[in-house]
Amino acid sequence: MANYIALLRKESKSDYGVDFPDFPGCITAGKTLEEAKDMAQEALQGHIDIMAEYGEDIPEASTLEKIMGDPDNKDAVAFLVEVRLTKVRAKRINITFPQDVLQVVDSYVADHPNENRSKVLAEATRKHMKTLRSLKKAKFKVKSSSKTIKKKEKATR
Repeated sequence: MANYIALLRKESKSDYGVDFPDFPGCITAGKTLEEAKDMAQEALQGHIDIMAEYGEDIPEASTLEKIMGDPDNKDAVAFLVEVRLTKVRAKRINITFPQDVLQVVDSYVADHPNENRSKVLAEATRKHMKTLRSLKKAKFKVKSSSKTIKKKEKATR
């Protein structure tokens, strides 16, 4: 995990805008502060994942002093966004979903060119599991041994 500085900006009659000085071009916005914060994490994680996918170097985080020393940032409010730097290896699977759920996902993907069905479903699963963990305070352990995976695959057949 790593923390990067995000800059929150707000002008009258506009949403809260967020940009990342270490990642030019990575921007997002939200109608509320909470939405802007959530969108910032999602935007930066997606940006880093795409950079990693294309083999681009992920920059080191700049210091607060360096970022706030830029005159263009003097009116911005800085906050930290935590992201995962290691790309999780994807595994192709075949699953069945209710048609109405896939229609909603596909409609969303059609309107968001940087998204795809797998990414949307994976992110929805991560958010759901995070909610479950916080509600139940449960500890989930991922077993990575191939024997465990094979046993589970056989059991579901």
